[in-house]
Amino acid sequence: MTDRALVVVRAGALTTVQDQGRPGHAHLGVPRAGALDAPAAALVNRLVGNPPDAAVLETTLNGCSVRPRSAVIVAVGGAPCAVTVDGRPVAWGAPVRVPGGAVLDIGPAHSGVRGYLAVSGGVTVEPVLGSRSTDLLSGLGPPPLTDGTVLPLGRPSHLHTRVDVGPHPAPPSELVLRVTLGPRDDWFTDAALRTLTRHPYAVSSASNRIGLRTEGPALERSRAGELPSEGMVLGAVQVPPDGRPVVFLADHPTTGGYPVIAVVHSADLPGAAQATPGTPVRFVAIRHRR
Repeated sequence: MTDRALVVVRAGALTTVQDQGRPGHAHLGVPRAGALDAPAAALVNRLVGNPPDAAVLETTLNGCSVRPRSAVIVAVGGAPCAVTVDGRPVAWGAPVRVPGGAVLDIGPAHSGVRGYLAVSGGVTVEPVLGSRSTDLLSGLGPPPLTDGTVLPLGRPSHLHTRVDVGPHPAPPSELVLRVTLGPRDDWFTDAALRTLTRHPYAVSSASNRIGLRTEGPALERSRAGELPSEGMVLGAVQVPPDGRPVVFLADHPTTGGYPVIAVVHSADLPGAAQATPGTPVRFVAIRHRR
């Protein structure tokens, strides 16, 4: 391996390699994976001069520490946090030069859940089905990082963006998810449909990259029995037997047998990636299925 590499000093609670994922393989049973907060990943890539599909590191809650073997330009975004190089504070949300052998530390999130680290040249682990993303459900892609992992880096191809700081949206204090009802809203009572869109829920601590689980009133079915397994999409709001809605995120299964009462507008899903446990959730119906 050349000196274009990154050594993981502290892997944190869950740090994975992510890019834009593997869309288009659901018919093979392959989830899309990819960065949960895709706009944040794209922004840090832009700040270091990478193309938007370059692989980055996605951290969870308590950050991570890495040591580049040669000088690199990095940018940290997503969940706001303290960032240091060899113990000295440096900018969050802006390009920073890290000398070879120095330790870049990404601290615990002040708010939000997931941070993103882009390195000039991108992380160049071997792609699988066109993507370098870790998929926690199927096991495709590199495993979650552990202390001592060495990650290869690509050669920078562009000058980094000449800006001091990029605009980062704050993690949500209330998560508002616009939904289109269906395709299985007819499996629920009228009272359940009103409950979904009029009563607040809260983000459950059981949420992960597969789905955002909620706590709140159970939704009552109007039909007994079970559905045959059918295809699932990103943002599907599935209702398991406990009646609490689950919003499918990037590592969601490609099929499922519980009814999908609604689908979340794709533009609202990055906010779901940053919602901490206990965050209030409101589902807002924007139109009905025809």
